[in-house]
Amino acid sequence: MFYVQHQFEDVYWETSEHWNYADAALRGSSYLKLPKVFQFFTGNIGLHHVHHLSAKIPNYNLQRAHDEIAIFHDVPELTLRDGLRSMRLKLIDPKGAQLLTWNEVKSGA
Repeated sequence: MFYVQHQFEDVYWETSEHWNYADAALRGSSYLKLPKVFQFFTGNIGLHHVHHLSAKIPNYNLQRAHDEIAIFHDVPELTLRDGLRSMRLKLIDPKGAQLLTWNEVKSGA
């Protein structure tokens, strides 16, 4: 689950001279929207982007923080299916600022 929250299409990737903490927290991690039962058993891990901005928010308040604070409304949202599909992304293309699959690298995409 941690992997897919940071490895998805259009994830924020920047070199150190251009890296920004808030952008990395909000665009470099996703809202992995899980069914409520999964949310409960994972301690709301799908709301990892909230944790990145404030680790002091307890896991039982992460959903409320996401819902009530406007800055979180534009965070990339992934479904469980999106998360499973994103597991194929393996390599960083620093020039294109994107993640690629092995097949895309082999084909020269």
